[in-house]
Amino acid sequence: MTLRIEIIGLGAGDLDQLPHGVYKKLKSASHIVARTLSHPVISALQEEGVIFSSFDHIYEAHDRFEDVYASIVALLMEQAEEGPVIYAVPGHPLVAEQTVQLLLDLEKKGEISISVVGGQSFLDDLFTAVGIDPIEGFQLLDGTALRRDHIQVAQHLIIGQVYDALVASEVKLTLMEKYPDHYPVTIVTAAGSSEERITTVPLYELDREMELSNLTSLYVPPMQDQSQAYGEFFQLRQIIAALRGPDGCPWDKEQTHESLKRYLIEEAYELLEAIDSGDIDHMIEELGDVLLQVMLHAQIGEDSGYFTIQDVIFGISEKMVRRHPHVFGDATANSTEEVVQSWQAIKQQEKGGSQEGKSLLKGVGAGKPALIQAFEIQKKAAKVGFDWDDPSGAWDKFEEEWQEFQDEIANGDKEASLEEFGDLLFALVNVSRFHNIFPEEALIRANQKFMARFSYVEKRVRESGNTFQSFSLTELDEFWDEAKNKGM
Repeated sequence: MTLRIEIIGLGAGDLDQLPHGVYKKLKSASHIVARTLSHPVISALQEEGVIFSSFDHIYEAHDRFEDVYASIVALLMEQAEEGPVIYAVPGHPLVAEQTVQLLLDLEKKGEISISVVGGQSFLDDLFTAVGIDPIEGFQLLDGTALRRDHIQVAQHLIIGQVYDALVASEVKLTLMEKYPDHYPVTIVTAAGSSEERITTVPLYELDREMELSNLTSLYVPPMQDQSQAYGEFFQLRQIIAALRGPDGCPWDKEQTHESLKRYLIEEAYELLEAIDSGDIDHMIEELGDVLLQVMLHAQIGEDSGYFTIQDVIFGISEKMVRRHPHVFGDATANSTEEVVQSWQAIKQQEKGGSQEGKSLLKGVGAGKPALIQAFEIQKKAAKVGFDWDDPSGAWDKFEEEWQEFQDEIANGDKEASLEEFGDLLFALVNVSRFHNIFPEEALIRANQKFMARFSYVEKRVRESGNTFQSFSLTELDEFWDEAKNKGM
């Protein structure tokens, strides 16, 4: 026996708006199952003697709406086993009605036969109520599953399914991640009916003013003030495009991938400095400067017709998913070591083909400062076993290079001294690697520490009213020690 459910849409308003054919079908039914009794059409039909039952009690039995909808569908299927069921839902059955979508999925699997009748969507009357033209672009989102990144602030936004105070509060908090706290939002209840109510409130008061009803929707107008949308990615992209556009900035228009290389390095180092300082505002600023470099390179690529920022984002997204099968797939990784091994194995597969005849160190650390490049070269060589078993070997090598450097200094051979000093630095990088110290970071900190202490020495000299030349090195060292004792 084929299970049958006929789904009837009750429309968005009162009984007068109900199509005559739908009205007759409802009046002639011996029993109707409603998702909820909270609808003016149901109240009117009950007064005319139509019998309804509902699933209102299901909402109180579950904490998640996904569970509510699944339970309703399961009960409908049980009832359909005893005979055809008439299921009534607010609005149009195919607009913002999750239970109907779940039933249609079951129909695709051949488990049930579904028919859909009538029902005016709330959208037409809502557009009229708030006076907007949907051709300008709008979004219809579910309040029970609202996500910040789904929201397009440049479009009209309509949020449905705001059933209770908890959902209203969650909707408010999500919107406040995108919009200013005082941004005007409009609560629309029973649009187009005799019970229509429209209230505009500041966003932060939304959950205090929200009238909870199955016929209530929230309307959020698009942002008109460009500065309010500065936190949106599309706005940043438009700004960068304008800077390089026909009426843009002469400097930005002249830049190339090659000319920007130095700025990317500079901004990266300034970000490292901000991280070391622990200054969050400084970090935000410097991360923005690094992002600016990425956006400029992407815009140059787009202007040249080679690639866009979407290509960049797609590439890194695809790579992150592909190289993290333990997160996005069925693989497992219980330690950092396992993650690194998996990453390297996948990376090797991506390169494809045999690596025979190719140098393991080809391209390692290319374009990076020499200190970082030395660190990367040593790491790469160590992965194939070309390394000491413990730090003692690195320390012995350092001592050897230190003696050779001293010998060449004593010989007065500048060229040999230069070479031996390079070997000494390379050996010291090996020591840092064995002790899990990133040498570039260590040197940056040393530079910053020296500058802070030297600034203190300068301050003490100025306070004395004398010049540097008036002090002996011993006296200056005393100022230095003061700075050191102050934690500089």
